[in-house]
Amino acid sequence: MFKVFQAIDKDFSSNGDAVILPLRAVVKKVDNSDYTLELEAGIEYADYLRAKNIIVAPTPTGLQPFRIENPEATRTKIRATCRHAFYDAENYLIADSYVVDKDCNDALDHLNSATDTPSPFTTLSDITAVNSYRCVRTSLLEAVNVVLERWGGHLVRDGFNIQIKQSIGADNGVTIQYKKNLKDISVTYDWTDVCTKLLPVGKDGFTLESLYVYGSTQYDLPFTKTITFEQAIEREDYADDEQYYSALRDDLTAQAEAYLSAHDKPAVNYTLSADLEKITDIGDVIRVYDERLGVDILTHVLSFEYDAIQGRYLSVEFGTATPNLNNLLSSVNNVITDKITISEQTQTAQLNVALANSEAKILGVMGDSYVIYNGNELLAVDSLPASTATNVLRLNSEGIAFSNTGISGHFTSAWQIDGTFNAQAINLINLTASMIKGGTLKLGSNLNESGILEVYDEANNLIAQLDKGGLKMFAQNGTYILINPDVGFCGYDSDDSPIFYVREDEFVMKKAIVEQEITLCDKLRFIPVELYDSNNNLVNDGVGLVSV
Repeated sequence: MFKVFQAIDKDFSSNGDAVILPLRAVVKKVDNSDYTLELEAGIEYADYLRAKNIIVAPTPTGLQPFRIENPEATRTKIRATCRHAFYDAENYLIADSYVVDKDCNDALDHLNSATDTPSPFTTLSDITAVNSYRCVRTSLLEAVNVVLERWGGHLVRDGFNIQIKQSIGADNGVTIQYKKNLKDISVTYDWTDVCTKLLPVGKDGFTLESLYVYGSTQYDLPFTKTITFEQAIEREDYADDEQYYSALRDDLTAQAEAYLSAHDKPAVNYTLSADLEKITDIGDVIRVYDERLGVDILTHVLSFEYDAIQGRYLSVEFGTATPNLNNLLSSVNNVITDKITISEQTQTAQLNVALANSEAKILGVMGDSYVIYNGNELLAVDSLPASTATNVLRLNSEGIAFSNTGISGHFTSAWQIDGTFNAQAINLINLTASMIKGGTLKLGSNLNESGILEVYDEANNLIAQLDKGGLKMFAQNGTYILINPDVGFCGYDSDDSPIFYVREDEFVMKKAIVEQEITLCDKLRFIPVELYDSNNNLVNDGVGLVSV
């Protein structure tokens, strides 16, 4: 059953404003990432399927609310991408809040109670790890994503309840086998986080005497990393330095061995098409057997697409890991926190960055870098001595400057202390600004065929769109104007029928209202005529024809 509710509704126990029968309804859910409903219905439901209304749809975990975003209507159909009600959390702002030494459950409660407008959500977690997080001018959605990354776990979204659980899913004895219920399968391997030799760094730069810890699995190529681990070990808790350093050594060794155990093999993802039964949700255990690929594994569901009308899975992705980064900035900060080792004289950072399918993912590793303090500024260079460096970052009281031509070379970009950022090229995913000034704005090319410029009003309604199909401007009543080389200049009604257009040197329209006069060929004028009698009473009201 598909039920439609008003935008402000929170109780979905009734049938709402309408019960609809959609033509297509596909639920997509990804572990710790997307949760959407792709909906297509007849145009007769247009009065109900309005932006921001809520549609309650069947999912593998029961009925769930999805908010309608920017529906598109044609003469016969209306289509919309709907996001789970969880994403309403982006509308609740946290001005400034500090989670200090709390477990995940307390952290969620703390942030959920700190929003500018009272939050409609409830939160819960069973993760007992203790962490801290300073949240400044951040939406509740972004804050939850940061908690998810720092405390770990899996995001569970159920109506207006947000949970982060240590583990999810069930083992229902599901087996997928070639020539039985397996239709198609593809396998990908991700070696990004593989590590077989680790230089662990602990509290205050503490390292092991042997420096390195080796994993049980080794390959022909080396996979060496350095990681800084947190150690909640205090000197005052031990009788002498020997006991204190012994505790640091044992703790650091244990953390390093645990890290190697979790990262000594590549992450393997399998995407399949199969006839599935007994799958209930993300995290469910699946055994896959395909002798062609030598696959015989026990793994977990990472994402799926579900036909909410037929009540069956369309596709399932499963594997050992899938990195999902919901916010590029928080993800980069998190990786930097995990990957950077700082001592008195050096800083080594390992970071991979790549953009795949328009999503930000951490994939690579930066080279060695060294930090030098010379009294009034900091220099970060890619080799020592500094005079041999190619890439240089300079930090002082005036700002930050960047050079790839050495210390004495040209600094091509800089971030000044007054907030001015100068750069020759900027690559980014999202840009928010009050004003953008420049010479040329280039959208679309042979490298990006989907160049689109969209303009919205204050109610988030799309009012204009410029793309390879031309310029289209929308009115609130469903009519719109289209300008492109094929149609020229044309106005359409809400049923996509032309109501006026320019054809070569002719202007054609269905109706016209002229308030004052019409002049033809500069020879004849149509003008309004009013005649009054001697008592100033109007006796004739019409149109007169006069020469120019």
